[in-house]
Amino acid sequence: MMSPPDTSKATKLERYNSYIRRVNSTKLLAASSKLLFRVTVLVALVLIFFFTLNYPPLSETKEQQHHAHPTRFLSSAFYGGGGAWEKQVRHSSTPHRPHGFSVLVTGAAGFVGTHCSIALRKRGDGVLGLDNFNSYYDPSLKRARQKLLSKHQIFIVEGDLNDAELLAKLFDIVPFTHILHLAAQAGVRYAMKNPQSYVKSNIAGFVNLLEVAKSADPQPSIVWASSSSVYGLNTQNPFSESHRTDQPASLYAATKKAGEEIAHTYNHIYGLSITGLRFFTVYGPWGRPDMAYFFFTKDILQGKTINIYETHDGKAVARDFTYIDDVVKGCLGALDTAQKSTGTGGKKRAPAQLRIYNLGNTSPVSVGKLVGILESLLNVKAKKHVIKMPRNGDVPFTHANVSLAYRDFGYKPTTDLATGLRKFVKWYVSYYGIESRVKKEMNSSSNSDRTDE
Repeated sequence: MMSPPDTSKATKLERYNSYIRRVNSTKLLAASSKLLFRVTVLVALVLIFFFTLNYPPLSETKEQQHHAHPTRFLSSAFYGGGGAWEKQVRHSSTPHRPHGFSVLVTGAAGFVGTHCSIALRKRGDGVLGLDNFNSYYDPSLKRARQKLLSKHQIFIVEGDLNDAELLAKLFDIVPFTHILHLAAQAGVRYAMKNPQSYVKSNIAGFVNLLEVAKSADPQPSIVWASSSSVYGLNTQNPFSESHRTDQPASLYAATKKAGEEIAHTYNHIYGLSITGLRFFTVYGPWGRPDMAYFFFTKDILQGKTINIYETHDGKAVARDFTYIDDVVKGCLGALDTAQKSTGTGGKKRAPAQLRIYNLGNTSPVSVGKLVGILESLLNVKAKKHVIKMPRNGDVPFTHANVSLAYRDFGYKPTTDLATGLRKFVKWYVSYYGIESRVKKEMNSSSNSDRTDE
């Protein structure tokens, strides 16, 4: 008779293998825990290192913080590549003439910003641009302006006014002598579609810029773009700086008026030297596609009907059209006569300069006459549709009194509408590659036309 199989050895072997598996699992878990702990400590140390470099303690003195700035390479990397980015910023903002300015131009890829930046650079000033390249109108036009500025060795930092860290970084790198603040949400009618964009840019963005400027050492002098729209429902003509501006007809106008009051506040409390410029319907090469002269040109060439507004009592709508070269001269005149700010460490030490000026052409022209000039230049008869002006914030008439700007910095517009539109049309047909129907005389106009600026 056979004896039963002995299972004791197999049972012991299974128990041993189970024990070995438990031991290995425990060791693996312990090793994983140690690795996770070490990684956590390493990440914490990196974060502490980052915040120590970029956010020094409040107890540090200004001198200590100044010496810490060159080490903020991590922050620099976020804005375009660390040392290479900073080198571009410094090179662009360095003046090339004795006692030249170092100017931060906001809205540098915009219409007025591009022209002013080139004019400053040509005379030897350092210019650094700032622009967010938003899509309010075709961003490709802004990119084309950016390429034009790069040919003049002008670098544009792509960023927003509401990015306080970026603005602070720029002032860490460059001791700007002046700010030419032209960035804004423009347009009267668009405010009915996107009102928040006006508050964000024209009010919050402006305050953010002033906050950084007040704490800068040295404080820069500031010249900024207000608007003729602040005159709103004013019926006195021509519009003078002493006229009332408390009846805005649009949200855009209200935000610009708010900007003037905010400027007064920062001048009064912090000693910032601030000059506001009220532009009157600026036009010319590289202009804005949302302006009437621009889209009239486009629609006339495409054979589309254009709407010509008249007032509800049948009167012609008229504007004080101001050519870009004249506005540039006004901007540079304001910069040249701007006194230094008087604050240090965010505190006012003495009364500071506060000014406001009209920059217009002093010669209002009806929209109908504007269309007639374009018809002649384009050699195309416009399809016109005369309608009553909608209640969308537009005003029927603007007319600038510029005697104050003439007195203080010699501002004197010299370009009539026909001459200015000729230069604009020449640029337009060249930029968009339009041939035929435009008169041959467009190609033989003066070599002084600014088709490349």
